[in-house]
Amino acid sequence: MIVRIMTEGQLEISEDKLDHLNELDADLETAVATGDEAGFRRAMSALLDAVRAAGTPLADDVLVDSDFIMPPPDATLAEVRELLSDDGLIPG
Repeated sequence: MIVRIMTEGQLEISEDKLDHLNELDADLETAVATGDEAGFRRAMSALLDAVRAAGTPLADDVLVDSDFIMPPPDATLAEVRELLSDDGLIPG
């Protein structure tokens, strides 16, 4: 699975990491839904850190479609709210 973090690049993540990422994604969704800015910052940071830790960066000259796209680390709660789907940021 290929993930892009906007402003950072792409990472390859094995599917066995998705359950943990989806748990963190659910925390982010809750913070966004309740408008909890501090909770949003914590959840966003935790999710991006987990994606980075789980993934292997792709070389800059490798061009492949991303399976999903994560917002940049400095995204606002309102910006992330716009990006959320029924599955959150991470499908599954």
